[in-house]
Amino acid sequence: MVYVTGTALELGTALLRDLGHYRYRVFVERLGWKLPDARDGTEWDRFDTPQTVHVVALGAQGRIQGCARLLPTTGPYLLADVFPVLMGGQPCPRANHVWELSRFAALDLASAPASGHTLGSPAALALLRRATQDARQHGARELVSVSPVAIERILRRGGIPYARLGAPMDIDGQHLFACSFALNARRSEGVPVREDAAAGAQARS
Repeated sequence: MVYVTGTALELGTALLRDLGHYRYRVFVERLGWKLPDARDGTEWDRFDTPQTVHVVALGAQGRIQGCARLLPTTGPYLLADVFPVLMGGQPCPRANHVWELSRFAALDLASAPASGHTLGSPAALALLRRATQDARQHGARELVSVSPVAIERILRRGGIPYARLGAPMDIDGQHLFACSFALNARRSEGVPVREDAAAGAQARS
């Protein structure tokens, strides 16, 4: 697996286009999320800004098999702007060292089962470790996330301590909760060092 991390400009037009299609197929077609900004087979929203950091997992022939989105909490982000109710009355984090993880998926659409998120898969754990590594490189010491409760399987399997920030709630047919987990300074085992978008493009050629 090759991991490519960067902003929209750093990813380049072709990979950014493929990422938008991948997100639509996963979150809209497969998982049935009601995402009002998704259209024409592409999924982006108002949090996908020029500063957003994307993590993309590439398999054989450069096919996308996973993605994650990293946002600083000093600006607009999903938990604070869309799902603050999941905080159980607590204020949403606003700090340079706290980032948000969202739009997380680890699916090879060519071979994955017909339904489900497969959040407990080894590929999901590897992608999560990669995303936390990249978040640390952008100054994050803590991640927050609005996630299906099933993501707890990844965190437990990976030995990643986490905390629920509020009680899970059913929203638009999804059982969601807000969580946080601290990022230690140790590089995750088995995860390659950070690769920029240019190197990723060479790997796909």
